[in-house]
Amino acid sequence: MPHSRRAFVATLGGVALSGCLGQFGESAGPGEEGDLESASLLLNFQPGGLHAHYYAALERGYYEAEGIDLEAIESGQGSDFSAQQVALGNTEFAITSGDQVLNVNSQDGLDLRCVSVVMQQGPTVVFTARDAFGEELTDASQLEGVTVGSGPGMVRTMTESFLDHHGVLESVEYVDSGFDTVQQLLAGEIDAAGGVFSDVIDAEHQDATIDVLPVNEVIPSYGHVVGVGESYLEENPETVRAFIRATARGAAWAHQNPEEAIDVLVDHEPELGEVRENQLDKWIAMSTEYMLSEAVSEHGWGWNEPEPWEATHETLEAGDFLESEVDPDAIWTNEYIDEESEYVGDYATVVSE
Repeated sequence: MPHSRRAFVATLGGVALSGCLGQFGESAGPGEEGDLESASLLLNFQPGGLHAHYYAALERGYYEAEGIDLEAIESGQGSDFSAQQVALGNTEFAITSGDQVLNVNSQDGLDLRCVSVVMQQGPTVVFTARDAFGEELTDASQLEGVTVGSGPGMVRTMTESFLDHHGVLESVEYVDSGFDTVQQLLAGEIDAAGGVFSDVIDAEHQDATIDVLPVNEVIPSYGHVVGVGESYLEENPETVRAFIRATARGAAWAHQNPEEAIDVLVDHEPELGEVRENQLDKWIAMSTEYMLSEAVSEHGWGWNEPEPWEATHETLEAGDFLESEVDPDAIWTNEYIDEESEYVGDYATVVSE
């Protein structure tokens, strides 16, 4: 593979077999009895709290129970990179973002499908530090004439669209704050920031009072999604269904056991021990606020709806983000979401118990 691989293979011998979510249960996996289908998962970024459920599913044997030998959970280099790699067939599964699924499908020769939506609403937010801003941020009109900073790419595109929707884009000074947005905000170098909800948690862990305006309320979109290359999808449909079932089960267990889930994550990624509470807060925010939706309650974990794809496509097209025409309704599918599975179809009920 053309990128570095960090493999973390779980030792399953000591996995407890008691408890509802702890039991392997019956497998509807892709292989014959005793056979495992090898696969790897490429994350969108370096492992952290937002990825806790994959490690939980691996450690607790849920992938194995579904007939999958998940050989590696690989550290990522961005959603654009993971989307390209899975479209090229260099990994079986990848965590990417809705905008990058659209972007990759606009490139010649690359076909990628979203088979499951992990983050049911977009993570982009506009936020301020109350002490530096001078007042609580409750309305976008308060941003008129201020300096707004963010990194490049989709966050900037979504933030600018949000500001434009509220009629304040032309009045702000928009600067590229790179990957140092939070620190520039807290230092008073910028008045407001465009970022994602995990940036807010980073700022709050530095004892700042942060006020937030969610961009998703204006521009519906999806955050993390599971991407699979078209050819792999056609050749391995049952493995894809099995992967979604196991991942949903891992998410349910991690939702109900957040402290233990972060312990599993830190066991695999010891350097995260120094920021354990930060990663815990990120997982709790993601699992309680971003993984659930009306679609999940009605259909199951990972369900796609057309509206967020269409809204994201419209935003990207307006920003000249796409290389060529792409049909937003052709890049996702719910075909591999097993609504009959307890941890998929009844996910919302399971995690509420």
